[in-house]
Amino acid sequence: MSTSPSIRRSLRKLCIGLVATLAVGLSTQAAAQTPVRFTLDWRFEGPGALFLLPEAKGYFRDENLNVSIDSGSGSAATITRVASGAYDMGFADFAGLMEFHANNPTAPNKPVAVMMVYNNMPAAVFSLKKTGIATPQDLTGKKLGAPVFDSGRKSWPIFAQANGVGEVEWTSMDPPLRETMLARGDVDAITGFYFTSLLNLEARGVKPEDIAVMRYAEHGVRLYGNVIIASEEFIAKNPEAIGAFLRAFARGAAEVIADPAAAIDFVRQRDGIINVALEERRLRLALEASVQTADARTEGFGRVDPARLALMASQVSDAFQTQNRVDPDAVWTDRFLPDASLLDILGQ
Repeated sequence: MSTSPSIRRSLRKLCIGLVATLAVGLSTQAAAQTPVRFTLDWRFEGPGALFLLPEAKGYFRDENLNVSIDSGSGSAATITRVASGAYDMGFADFAGLMEFHANNPTAPNKPVAVMMVYNNMPAAVFSLKKTGIATPQDLTGKKLGAPVFDSGRKSWPIFAQANGVGEVEWTSMDPPLRETMLARGDVDAITGFYFTSLLNLEARGVKPEDIAVMRYAEHGVRLYGNVIIASEEFIAKNPEAIGAFLRAFARGAAEVIADPAAAIDFVRQRDGIINVALEERRLRLALEASVQTADARTEGFGRVDPARLALMASQVSDAFQTQNRVDPDAVWTDRFLPDASLLDILGQ
C-alpha cells in the first residue's frame, strides 16, 4: 500500500525534528563537559595506566569532564607546566612541589596537591653486589651518581641521616646515562625510582641477582611520593571538576590494581611500540612499592597523615635547603577527595 504525499511529508518533518533534537542534546552535553588538560610526570609507561584506563573507558566523561592526557618529562616540568597555566592538573613528586612552593612564595597559580597516589616515595639506592655494598653505612666514601634533579639525590640528606651514612661523592649525569654508568663501574651506586632504575639496569644486561637495592621507604625515609596536583586558578574556577576528576580516577585505579595485565593495554593504545611485558612488570612494581603499601593501608588511599605531612615538610625544607620553610597547609588539601567508600580500593 502506497503512502500519501502528505503523510510522507509529515514523517520527513518528524525525522528532521528528531535529528535536530538529538543534535541539540548532544551539543548541550558536549558543552556541559569541563575541559581538563592533564600532564603525566613521565612517558606513557606502565604506571600511566592509572590515568589512561579511566580516560579510555570513559570514566572522566561519565563525570562530565573532557580530559586530555599528555606525557611528561619529569616532575619539575609537570609542576612548571601546571603553574604556568599550560595544564590544569598533573601528576608530580610531592617533595618537588614543596620545593617549588618554598622557593617561589610570591609566584601566582602555584599548584596544590589534591590526592595522594604514591604513598611512599619510590626512590632507592642501587649498586652491584660485587662492590660489597650491603648496608647504607657501606655507602660512606663511595661515588654515587644521579641527575641533579633526581628525587632520591635531593632527598639524600634525609636517607643519610636516618642510616648513619657519612660523606659521599656525587657524579652528575643525564638520566639515560645513570644506569649505564653503574653497569660500567663508573660509579659505585646510583639513586633512582625503584621501578625505573631496576628495569633499566636489567635492560643493560645486568642480571637481577647481581643488583643490590635499598629502598628509601624500607630504610627510615617515609617521604610521600607522587600526587595529583591542580593549579590555584583551576581550583578557584572549577572546584567541582576536581572532585569529579578524583572520583573517576579512583574508579579507574581500582580496576588497575585488580588487573594490572589488562590495564597495560590502555598504555599500549597511547604508545604502540611499548614492550607490553616490561611495562606490566613496571606497573606491578610501582603498585607494590608505592601504592599498595602498609602506610597507604593505614592512612587510606588518596589521603595523608597530618603528622607525617608536617614532618616531611620540615625534612624537605632542610634537605633541599629551600629559601623558605615549607608550609604543609599550603601544598596540600583534602577537600576534593571522594567519599571513603570510593577510596577503599587497595584490596588485600
